[in-house]
Amino acid sequence: MKKQYNWAILGCGKIARKFSEDLKLLPQANLYAAASRNIKRAQEFANELGYQKAYGSYTELVQDPQVDVIYIATPHSHHHEHALLCLRHKKAVLCEKAFAINLREAQEMVACAKENNTFLMEAFWTRFQPSFLKAREILQAEKLGKLKMVRSDFAFNAEKNADKRLYNTDLGGGSLLDIGIYPVFASLMALGKPSELKTMVNFGFTGAEESILMSFKYPNGAMASLASSFASYSSIQTEYWCEKGYLRLNKRWFAPTQISIWEAGMDHEEAVPVEEIEGKGYQFEAEHVMQCIDNGQIESPKMSFQTSLDLIETLDKVRADAGIIFAGHD
Repeated sequence: MKKQYNWAILGCGKIARKFSEDLKLLPQANLYAAASRNIKRAQEFANELGYQKAYGSYTELVQDPQVDVIYIATPHSHHHEHALLCLRHKKAVLCEKAFAINLREAQEMVACAKENNTFLMEAFWTRFQPSFLKAREILQAEKLGKLKMVRSDFAFNAEKNADKRLYNTDLGGGSLLDIGIYPVFASLMALGKPSELKTMVNFGFTGAEESILMSFKYPNGAMASLASSFASYSSIQTEYWCEKGYLRLNKRWFAPTQISIWEAGMDHEEAVPVEEIEGKGYQFEAEHVMQCIDNGQIESPKMSFQTSLDLIETLDKVRADAGIIFAGHD
């Protein structure tokens, strides 16, 4: 890479902490600044993770001329607002998923990146995991024949707290945008946008969607069965059913994991070798961002604007069918 980049964190929560730990694995990344609406929280975060500066407002952060790249780690209800703030100050942006609440917001973010000739990418870390890349390679080569079905789930029993993000509708609460987005992404990356979809949904005590089942159908006849929930635990696996066998990304499939494969005629499943990695896997997306900026790109060729727009458009259609509405956004 051409240079060392000064990274800044906008929003000092749990995901920002995990991302920062992996950022330390990259010699080109300098942990420069952290910002929160609470200066004490920003200072504590900066001291804990090793950032040089702390800011008590996001405006102060984007006005710092030394900041090169900003990782947005606020609730997705605020991604649109915060991404526009950064982009208008010519700061490259890696924005945590979900990219925005709806397609309109995402389109405005992309337009702002183009208008300001500034890099923008959704931080969908699964897209860069060695195990996920290996699975895509096997599927695209049709080693198991053509893909016919995707089955993917992500569920855990979350704390029933109306003030916290998961059940707070003002913050985009509900399982779909928080974890259901992963199964939808697993299907999107393998089969594209569905031509038909149907949902079944259960709403929780705050009115936030708690559990959702999604059925997708594609123009080529393939289908997907997807689910997410805050009410129970699941195996958190993704299976790709093909003409000659199946491939499974095992538990915590959205992160670095193991791959199992079975082909007709086999007595048992076989493990597919996947490289072991250091860290949790967030460093791959961060490294890619710096490579893109080195190349003068404002858009990732791997996690493109269109990929994010297709994903949020699909989520919009799921919400429309399920009756999931976010006041102030929709």
